[in-house]
Amino acid sequence: MIKTNRLVRQNRTIARRFWPSQLDKTRFHTMKQLTEAYGFSIALGDLVILNADWYVTYKGLIRLALRNRCRGIHVEPAHELSNPSSAHWAFKATVYKSPTCKGFIGYGDADPSNVSPLVRGGEMRVAETRAVNRALRKAYGIGLCSVEELGARDRDGEPAARAGKRPPQSAGEKENGNGNGNGNGSGGPRVRDRLCQLIRQHNLDPELVKAYAIDFCGTKTLKDASRAQVENFVNQLADWAEKDRNALLCQLNSYLRVKENPELKNEGAA
Repeated sequence: MIKTNRLVRQNRTIARRFWPSQLDKTRFHTMKQLTEAYGFSIALGDLVILNADWYVTYKGLIRLALRNRCRGIHVEPAHELSNPSSAHWAFKATVYKSPTCKGFIGYGDADPSNVSPLVRGGEMRVAETRAVNRALRKAYGIGLCSVEELGARDRDGEPAARAGKRPPQSAGEKENGNGNGNGNGSGGPRVRDRLCQLIRQHNLDPELVKAYAIDFCGTKTLKDASRAQVENFVNQLADWAEKDRNALLCQLNSYLRVKENPELKNEGAA
């Protein structure tokens, strides 16, 4: 009980930090129930808010299955529902909670019309993931939809026609793109300005973006990264934010840590 109460407090703290404009008493209450019932951790990426609603993630469902000592998951293609020539794939997943369990079945499908542009060409993998998610949700009584089951339109926070385009580079920025511009390490003022603009434009958490950038560049600090590395990161961040902002938020969410709270670090490491 003590551990659960601590996790509830940690989730509340992180949720307020990450989605301050989308939280109200009802969503906090829902989060508390999900935390108490399933032990979901926002810091570990088990739960996310998209379009003002809570969603569970594949990571969260798999961790739930491990905690409950799930006996196994059997996945197979649903050939009769698939059409490889049009990149439409369907899978059947069966979750066995115990040696005597008869199995909980879930189906998942994917094609180019209902997946993010970032995973085009990987429809078969998406379909398999969706099937596993549905089977796990049935097995453990989770009525909450999973992020991976959402289609591209459902995941978008705004219509594609309204999504902001990447700001054009000035002549100076293009010249500096070769690594000969002002500044070093973090990329110079123009690169930093563009990064700050992306953070403001897409309402991203600066600390999470910084953590992602360090991981992306493979350095201990952002100052240790070369200009080319930082520019590559900024380009990817901009492209991802335009094509699928919610998928980007899920990625950033995996870096969520409240540095001021040592207990959160311990929980994340558990």
